Amino acid sequence: MKKLIALLLSAALLLTVSGCGGKSESDFDPVKEWGSSVINFYNWGEYIGEDVIKNFEKKYNCTVKSSYFDSNESAYTSMATGTSYDVVVPSDYLIERLIKENMIQPIDKSIVTNLDLLAEGVRNMDCDPDNTYMVPYFWGSVGIVYDTRYVDAAEVEEKGFAIFQDPKYAGHTYMYDSQRDAFMMALKSLGYSMNTTDEKEIQEAYEWLRVVDKNTQPEYVTDECIDGMITELKWMSLVYSGDAAYICSENENMAYFEPKEGTNIWMDGMVIPANAKNVKGANAFIKYMLDYDASLDNSETVGYASSNAEVLAELSSEGGDYYGIDAYLPRVGYEKDENFHHNEVLIRMLVDLWNKVKLHN
Repeated sequence: MKKLIALLLSAALLLTVSGCGGKSESDFDPVKEWGSSVINFYNWGEYIGEDVIKNFEKKYNCTVKSSYFDSNESAYTSMATGTSYDVVVPSDYLIERLIKENMIQPIDKSIVTNLDLLAEGVRNMDCDPDNTYMVPYFWGSVGIVYDTRYVDAAEVEEKGFAIFQDPKYAGHTYMYDSQRDAFMMALKSLGYSMNTTDEKEIQEAYEWLRVVDKNTQPEYVTDECIDGMITELKWMSLVYSGDAAYICSENENMAYFEPKEGTNIWMDGMVIPANAKNVKGANAFIKYMLDYDASLDNSETVGYASSNAEVLAELSSEGGDYYGIDAYLPRVGYEKDENFHHNEVLIRMLVDLWNKVKLHN
């Protein structure tokens, strides 16, 4: 879904080989134990801790080859055309699709023995409630980041997503250029499920977004909103929580709010494709990524909520990197929040309507 300072690589399949950094201190023999010394890792750009890969390579005397995607759709296309990866980090709704289409294999829980480390917020996710096929990586929400000098907190709380329709903010807002997130905002504001397939409700959401476009003339962007809000180019933006956490940590005038009408609580998870070549190594890598050290490095570096409960508590507590920043901790158990589900028909409908919104039609 959705990533912090995601200065995504121009080529979705750009390959980076992470070397072991000289002679390994490990006596581990990956060829003997796994059948291969290479793990092919497919992830979002700028979505991993600074030392995570090199520490794993040193520990297991192996090489991790990392390649990157810039959307769930491009990740799916690469996997569907037969490209082999050992570990992939798609979002929840794509994981749901990959399970249905038998494109991923079960996690080996005799190797991944640390699922008890998972935070409450990522337990029992809709896409795979028993963690049969995936292990959560990062999670978060979608909400409003705003400049407290120009936007009143009480007004944001009262209006929720509908604040983007207020003409007094004309020229001062960003809108994340994603049909899923935009229609989620509209549907939740109207009191509907963000997974609806009701054509009348979707049409109402389209009209709602047309009002936003007419009244506030938002600038449609993706990750440009991060630096834009930090440098105060705009007053308000629809953002992912991890991006908001970074924005708020860089500019004390910024605040984050999850509307009471509900929002999307999303999760990106680690999965093993059906055609993975190094299955044992993939499971060892997933276990390692969930452990404390790697989880801490990941979350400190990237800014999204950790799936490791201890790390989540540490970073959000007094003295932690994200203490006092509401965006770091997505809310848990709120009945109006939802997870996205895969629906090809709905996506095709939303793509066309979203393009019409941006063309002012």
